[in-house]
Amino acid sequence: MNRFEGKVAFITGGATGVGYATAARLASEGAAVIITGRRADVGHQAEAALRAQGFKAQFIAGDVSDEQSVAAMFAQIEETYGRLDILVNNAATFEPMQFLGANMKDWRKVFDIIVNGTFLCTQAAARLMASQGTKGAIINVSSINSSRALEESSSYNAAKGAMDQLTRNTALELINVGIRVNSVALGFIETPMSVVDGVKEHETDWFQDIYVARGKIAQRRQGQPEEVAGVIAFLASVDASYMCGAVIPVDGGLSITF
Repeated sequence: MNRFEGKVAFITGGATGVGYATAARLASEGAAVIITGRRADVGHQAEAALRAQGFKAQFIAGDVSDEQSVAAMFAQIEETYGRLDILVNNAATFEPMQFLGANMKDWRKVFDIIVNGTFLCTQAAARLMASQGTKGAIINVSSINSSRALEESSSYNAAKGAMDQLTRNTALELINVGIRVNSVALGFIETPMSVVDGVKEHETDWFQDIYVARGKIAQRRQGQPEEVAGVIAFLASVDASYMCGAVIPVDGGLSITF
């Protein structure tokens, strides 16, 4: 299946986890993929791994929270490829903080990457797509935390909530120039962000007790990045041509349980 033959896709935070899996999935269906991140060594390793599979892939070092960096990345995309068809806003960070002890530096860091990064990349991508008359697709990688409270997670949860609302508002405006915007809201996915102090969260006693033994996650397991990538690929494709402004849970049934 080559749903994305001739298409160009840009994935932020694309060197690891869900971003990398998404790049591999889109590339496997014919897209030329560009991945970005702030760690050049990790990014070039990901680029090499994608190319080793025969995929068309490029890494561009950049910081989605920096306006000039975003402008430079999109200028390079336009110069190299002359087009953009798909944007996946996946870059994120998590800073655990107790609210009473939170400081603005850590609060801003989370919002700068998740919210401002999504704004900057979406605007730049939409302008490029609109200038080409491209019927593009933008997919934001959100979280079920956007609508739920969790201790020591106020900045992350609030930022993901803002991302969901940005999804809806940009979907409403950008559909007028032929661009669909949708979002996936993730539950527990096995990625580098799910490793804390060298321990994978799904291997902890609390995860096995609450989410597996007690069935808080209906499917009683964590998800894999490839399972998210499949949903993102669907949203990016013509198969989702009548989807606009949706926020789709990809969480193994976590959001339907008490």
